[in-house]
Amino acid sequence: MHRLFVALRPPEEAAQHLDDFLEVRRAAAPFRWTPADQLHLTLAFCPQVPDHLLDDLLERLAVAASRRRPPDLAVAGGGAFPDPDRGRVLWAGLRTDPGGEAELAALATGARNAAVAAGVVVDGQRFRPHLTVARCGRPTQLTSWVRLLDAYDGPAWRAEHLELVASHLGEGPRRRPRHEVLAELPLGG
Repeated sequence: MHRLFVALRPPEEAAQHLDDFLEVRRAAAPFRWTPADQLHLTLAFCPQVPDHLLDDLLERLAVAASRRRPPDLAVAGGGAFPDPDRGRVLWAGLRTDPGGEAELAALATGARNAAVAAGVVVDGQRFRPHLTVARCGRPTQLTSWVRLLDAYDGPAWRAEHLELVASHLGEGPRRRPRHEVLAELPLGG
């Protein structure tokens, strides 16, 4: 069984720009901060994928990716789930080109539909485009952190491909997940 997700990842320069912005502030909060190399926008999460479905999933994801245009994105703004007053997840938002929000939603729908058509169970949560930057162990007042992220506007980039990523729980530094990119699938054919 594989624990997989389909994602768009910012290029290293964009992820590092956000990481540098947050670095000087991290000591002020004992959150579990997301390393720059693990920042991503999850389009679909598939918690248990049997080996025998992997090839079909990859083929269907490649077709879904080829039907979408590469959106122009930038990390900008932020928020908290479930809300800033009792947040458990601090996230950075995305600024898109005109029509980009609809394109991201279509990408997520396409990725989820590809997984379901391949016989894979997909997490049913509503798609909300964001990059998780930190997690809190308990509900936490995050209003000041959301305001800080609201002031952030990172460099723009074009998302040229989506990735199928395996998440290996507990195998990364400090027992965090280790992410392994299984495939890069070009957008727009």
